[in-house]
Amino acid sequence: MTEPDLFDVVVIGGGPGGYVASLRAAQLGMKVACVDKRQSLGGTCLNIGCIPSKALLRSSELYAEAKHGLAAHGVAVSDVRLDLPAMMARKQDVVGKLAGGVASLLKKAGIRRIEGTGRILAADRVEVTLADGSLENLGAKNILIATGSEPIAIPGLPIDEKQIVTSTGALTLERVPDKMVVVGAGAIGLELGSVWSRLGAEVTVVEILDHILPGMDREIGKAVKRSLRKQGFHFELETRVAGADLHPGGVTLRTAPASGGDEKKREADVVLVAVGRRPYTEGLGLDELGVARDDRGFIEIDGGFQTTVAHVFAIGDCVPGPMLAHKAEEDGVAFAETLTGQRGHVDHERVPGVVYTSPEVAAVGRTQEQLEAEGIAFKVGKFPFAANSRARVSGETDGMVKILADAESDRVLGVHIFGPLAGDLIAEAVIALEFGASSEDIARTCHAHPSVTEALREAALAVDGRALHI
Repeated sequence: MTEPDLFDVVVIGGGPGGYVASLRAAQLGMKVACVDKRQSLGGTCLNIGCIPSKALLRSSELYAEAKHGLAAHGVAVSDVRLDLPAMMARKQDVVGKLAGGVASLLKKAGIRRIEGTGRILAADRVEVTLADGSLENLGAKNILIATGSEPIAIPGLPIDEKQIVTSTGALTLERVPDKMVVVGAGAIGLELGSVWSRLGAEVTVVEILDHILPGMDREIGKAVKRSLRKQGFHFELETRVAGADLHPGGVTLRTAPASGGDEKKREADVVLVAVGRRPYTEGLGLDELGVARDDRGFIEIDGGFQTTVAHVFAIGDCVPGPMLAHKAEEDGVAFAETLTGQRGHVDHERVPGVVYTSPEVAAVGRTQEQLEAEGIAFKVGKFPFAANSRARVSGETDGMVKILADAESDRVLGVHIFGPLAGDLIAEAVIALEFGASSEDIARTCHAHPSVTEALREAALAVDGRALHI
């Protein structure tokens, strides 16, 4: 292998984890190649996940507001019509521009971008199958696996991305379904269900558990369910999917009680399968190389992101931890810094989670259920957005802020928000946890008035029973 073909790092995967790792490694002076099989960089998040879904969420919010919400503000509109092709075109325009921006960043940083499918032949060699079928070998001092994840399938539900769809198909439907069944009450299902519900679909969510938003605070989840029901959602909890039959123009879905019982049939135009994601590691040659994976398929790594094979590393959705784009980015930065002798570290308890329903849901740290299970004594402070002046004038009064603090030290252990701009508000809570702040620290910090951030301060005051506006 000649010197021009030898890289300090070959990154397999150009999603949020892979391209950010490539950029940080290049900043630190390394020679980097980034291999990705897509023509468009950005991975699942940018191409068929976070970004297109948020584009449709915003567009559908505006449509629903124009049709149902503007009259209350004294804005009279008539003949509000949906132009779905235009909405989809805007979504793709947003994706295209952001993907082009990522490509420009890699080019500016001097990173070699290779479009193709990577396979690890040895700890210092990556073989890339290019788009034309030819092969290229890359020498690597270090290899980073950042291949992300893919949707989990359910036996008996054959995915065709037309009638039975994953998130990928749900982002490209050519018409608004009359009836949509969403299997899974997590973030992806509720977000995409919200899009099509606002555009006119009757949405039913089927969930095997007895609650929605698994992993989030139960009290917040109950509030979200009430809000979505008011928006027209139907929920069938403690219900499992037994199978489905496709026929022209529709799907007959068979469900049954999770605890056992008779099946029943439900007709739908589209069934969205959104029961979670799993690591995508097919075709990498991990077994031949000796890279260990756990029983769920996640690549095993040490504190420095190294796998069980020296000089082979992994980050993002294909390793344990929250399967979130921003966590993958943090992994990418920490990997590159660790590789150069710095102290890169990602604390999973400081990674916020956001659900972009309307209102939004955001959380960081422990839930009340986790603290109770661990026997940790805690105090709770809650404040409703209905008592927040900015939320009131904006007409966005659903939801609350909930703060959990250690009963003895007052250190903030978890913050859970359901309400307007929750995905932005949570940043203050992340900083609070990162610096070991107490609820009193938040309560004594001046917040602008009128703003929805005051709800966070009031919840902190409520931890000690001294909220001012309720």
